[in-house]
Amino acid sequence: MTDPIPSSEPVQPDAPTRIAELEGQVALLKDTVLRSNADQQNQQRRHQREREELRKFATAGLLEDLLPALDSLSLGLDSAAKQTDGRAVAEGFRMAVGQLRSILSAQGLVEISPVGQPFDPSRHEAVGSEPSADIAEGTVLRVARSGWLLHERVVRPAAVFVSAGAAK
Repeated sequence: MTDPIPSSEPVQPDAPTRIAELEGQVALLKDTVLRSNADQQNQQRRHQREREELRKFATAGLLEDLLPALDSLSLGLDSAAKQTDGRAVAEGFRMAVGQLRSILSAQGLVEISPVGQPFDPSRHEAVGSEPSADIAEGTVLRVARSGWLLHERVVRPAAVFVSAGAAK
């Protein structure tokens, strides 16, 4: 008996085995391509959201800088309205404040008007408390300085006086 001489050629698998191996590789490659496409689409959506956020809040610094000027005009308007001979000045202030408010509103800035609402530390800054028999404890009595929102984000909290409830 003679031993078979080993061949230097590798043994070829039969056709059905080879087809099954190739189909497995194709399925793996298809899965890889689908996952890569999904990752790319997710990244594009994430970048789009970030660009929209950046565009939406790009003017926040400018608007925040304009707020003290608006406050000063409002104070001047209140003071001029109390003067009997300053009606024309008051009307000029009223028009300027209205114009500034219109500009700020067009940029997405909204005034926080919390009088009569429960104190909310995320939107209000308590500058004092006062007793009140009529207003429940923890409710905003009056506003010392207006607060502002830019697209639902607080730019500046409202400075408010909060009810301490009935005097004891």
